This record gives sequence, structure tokens and C-alpha cells, in this order.
Amino acid sequence: MGVTACKRQLLACLPAELRTMNRLDRRELLTLAAAGASCLWLPRSASSQPRFASYPFALGIASGSPTFDSLVLWTRLLDSNIGREPVPVRWEVAHDDQFVRIAQRGRVMASPELAHSVHAEVSGLEPDRWYFYRFMVGDAVSPVGRTRTFPRPGAKVARLRLAYASCQRWEHGYYSAYRHMREESLDAVMFLGDYIYEYPGAANAVRLPNMTPSLGFVVTLDDYRARYALHKSDLDLQAMHAACPWLMTWDDHEVQNDYAGLQAGNSSMADIFSKPADFVRRRAAAYQAYYENMPIRAATLTKALNGLIHHDSGAEMRIYSRVDFGSLAALYLLDARQYKDPQLCSKDGGLGSSQVNPANCAAWSDPRRTMLGQQQESWLGAEFGRAVQSGQTWNVVGQQTLFGQRDNKPGAEQAFFNDGWDGYSAGRTRLTDALQKGAVRNPVFLGGDVHENWVGHIKGDYAQTQAAKSQAAIGVEFCGTSITSRSGGNSKTAERLAENPHFVFADAQRKGYGVAEFTPGQLTTTLRVVDDVTRRDARVETLASFVVQAGRPVVEKI
Repeated sequence: MGVTACKRQLLACLPAELRTMNRLDRRELLTLAAAGASCLWLPRSASSQPRFASYPFALGIASGSPTFDSLVLWTRLLDSNIGREPVPVRWEVAHDDQFVRIAQRGRVMASPELAHSVHAEVSGLEPDRWYFYRFMVGDAVSPVGRTRTFPRPGAKVARLRLAYASCQRWEHGYYSAYRHMREESLDAVMFLGDYIYEYPGAANAVRLPNMTPSLGFVVTLDDYRARYALHKSDLDLQAMHAACPWLMTWDDHEVQNDYAGLQAGNSSMADIFSKPADFVRRRAAAYQAYYENMPIRAATLTKALNGLIHHDSGAEMRIYSRVDFGSLAALYLLDARQYKDPQLCSKDGGLGSSQVNPANCAAWSDPRRTMLGQQQESWLGAEFGRAVQSGQTWNVVGQQTLFGQRDNKPGAEQAFFNDGWDGYSAGRTRLTDALQKGAVRNPVFLGGDVHENWVGHIKGDYAQTQAAKSQAAIGVEFCGTSITSRSGGNSKTAERLAENPHFVFADAQRKGYGVAEFTPGQLTTTLRVVDDVTRRDARVETLASFVVQAGRPVVEKI
């Protein structure tokens, strides 16, 4: 079957309202291809398999987007002999790692339009259960992965053990943190952005690629695909993906440093993409590559196409979502890049991030400014209301960066990072107002981006007045360090903590991840750090641990 015929088969798998489209634009083609990934059919040429020059599962396997009865199984075939034809791939889900007790099996197409990636959306599974899975193509068999469904909404649950991680620049070190994460007995990993970096090779790189192309700027679809292949070549990362399901969101480096909505960021490549339409095309390529390489649902594409979100761009992905873990927790993943307003008052009139004194930036407090976009804000408010009605004990918000206000300049003069929530204080206030008005139970914010660990309390008012200082917290925050990406060190950490008393702990040196364990009575969060990211055999230790009692938003160090 040729590519054209394959597309006709893909079209047949779509819902009826999408089959009526007469003209396929780029987003619609993506939707067709993604929908086809879950169709259980094979072309007539299914028995004709490519003759692989190398092991086709070299990028590993993964699972993600779990619900109480479904999940996504992912892989991406990588081989020089694949060519431009669709490749049929078999998958199996079993109750045992020997695949004696098969729960489900099926076949999907790895299409060339989506870099021969596979997104098998498996439904009808039993709730709150661990499974094993694998892929097969020709005579090649993938590694065996382990994954799970979440408990049914409303079901009583004793424990959720969740790791959060972000910022894994490949050249800055080895992903040894993931080797230790595998020993944490996790239910899931929440990844909070900067899975790849679009930069060229780093100064004083710890490791350099032994594959082509070399580390240059990432601009085209092929560039992004190659950069994901580089990051996914790390065996510790592959093993952690295969250990449990991942919940995914992105930040800026999956596209370009400090981009905001349709505005390019501040790297030297911004001059090449000076026209908005050029950056939109680059962003579209980056979004497609993200879908191709992550265990996320086709709905990230089809919801945008169906008009649930409107945006002035040619490419869009509905990546924000919520999933419940029984009666214990509601988990929210936010998108703080795709819909955000451009940063204000950047240095020398440039693009992207800067430290800004609000006294010198007239529009800083503009009430219309938003990080999430109006529709995502409305969606989040509605989901908070739904969670209150359904009675989850914990409401866990996974988003990209530091949420609480952080003044980086001690004394009377202020300096805030304009790319984070401080640069969108009106949007942050709307979010905290929604938490308070809805009496949302036990809000917990997890973040990344800053390459540092920050732990503290969320307040509705961060003003340096006596009333604001004495205001009770409305939630807690654990902003995590990076897996490898570098930071500036601890020389200013103590004075920053003193300037921002709603934070109780910070460390700007060590790299690793966090583990948050939720029970009906309390949250225990442990900051796990490696001793040296420049070593493959880095050891891990606990930097600090904290406890939060349910019903009492106070972080206590233990």
C-alpha cells in the first residue's frame, strides 16, 4: 500500500465529523496520522517488513497519559532502511513479564509523516493495576516496559508516589539521576519541561554526540527529530521511561529559549526568524516533533483541530490536562508557553527574559496579562470546581517554573524574572483567587525551569507589608532542580531566602529530582540529588525532606 492509500485508511479511522473535511491543511494531516496510530488494521503489504540495518527500537519505549482504564504506549522506529512507507508494528500488554497472560494485543502503523513513531492508545484495561508491554516489528522485539493504570475516580487510595523532574541538557552531564529514580518505587513521573535543548554544543561539554548530525542550532523538523534521538539515546533515560508511566508537559527549549506564544525567544537564531510567520513554522515543526517523541494522546492534536481552542497560528497542541488518582489526588498539567503574552521590559528592548524592576516598567501590573491564556485559565477554574465536587484530598498542579514571587535583589529596589510568574502577576493572582474562592483542598504546585530547588508557601498577596507577611498560606510549592542543566551556585541563595520569607528552603547547586508521596493524611517530599552529573556512576543522596499535613498548608522540614 502506498502513502496515498495509507492516508485514505487513516481517514477512515477518524470520527465522522472529521471525515467530512475536503481540504487537508498541515494540522489536519497530523490529526489523520495520529488517529491512524490507534487503528487496528494492516495494509495488504503488511507481511512485507523492512529489512532493518540495525535494532529498530534503539530509542527505547515509553508509556504515558494514564487514566483508570487506558494509557498510551510509545516507541519510534529508527533505522536507515525504513524509507517512506508505513511500517506495521505489533504491541502486547500482559499481566506478567513473560507475556503468558496477555491482557490485550494489537497492531498499529508507524507512519513516515510522524517519523515512524507509534502511539498505541490502549483502552479497556482494569483500574489500579500494573501491566507489562512490548512492541514487535518483523523479527525485532522491543525491551519490556512496565506501566500502570490509575485508580478509578472516587476509589479510596492509600498512596501515590510521584517523581517530578525537568531540564535535562544532554551536553551538561549524564542522566544518572534516572538510574537512581528507578529505585524509588514510583507510580508515575511528572516531567515539567525542557526535555531537549535547541542550542548548539555547550561550552565545557561533559559529553559530545557520537552520532550525526552534530550539535548545531535546532530549526527544522528534521533537526528537532535528531535532537530527540540524541537525548533518547541515553540508556538511563530509556530505562526510566520503561519503568512506569510519565505525565508530560513542555517549557521553552522544546522550541526556542524564552519564546512566548507566537513571539520568538532571545537566542541568536531570533534574527533568522524575524518574521512572525517564520517562527510559527519553526514552532509547528517543534510541536510535531514533540508529539512524535512523547507518550501522549492524539487528542493533543484533534482537540485543537475540533476548535476547542482558538489561536492565531498554523500549529497548536492541546497539551494541558487533568487526571485523577482515585479520591486521593487530582493531577493537573499546565501549558505556560503556548498562550503566554510576550515578556515585558526586557533588557535593551530585546526579546525573552530579563531581571526587571517593576518601578521601571509601566505595563508590569496590566490586569490583562496572562501566562496561561484566557481559555486555559477558564478550563483550570472549571477543573478546580469539579475537583471540589469530587472531593480529592490533594490538588497537584504540575507547571513549568517557580510559582511564588521571588525578588532577586535584596533591599528596597526589586528585581524580578520577567519570563516567570513574576512577570505575569495578574495571571498568578487570578489563579490564587480561584483556589481561594473555590476552597480547593490542599493545593500543591510542582515546578522546574530554574535549575534550583525552591520550597515554600503560596500566598494570595506577596507584598512586603505586615498584613501580607502574616497572611496564611493557601498552598505549598516544590520547584525542582534540573536533571543536568547548569545553575549559578549558592553564593546568593541565603540572601534571596531572607528577601523572600515565604520560601523555607533553597539550593542552587545540586542536580537531581524530587519524590512526592501523597497519603490521605500528609504529603512527604524528598529532594534527591546526585553528587556529580559529570560522572556516569554518580551516587545519589537526600538533600532535604519535608512534610505537609492535609488541611494545613505549612511546609515543615524533617
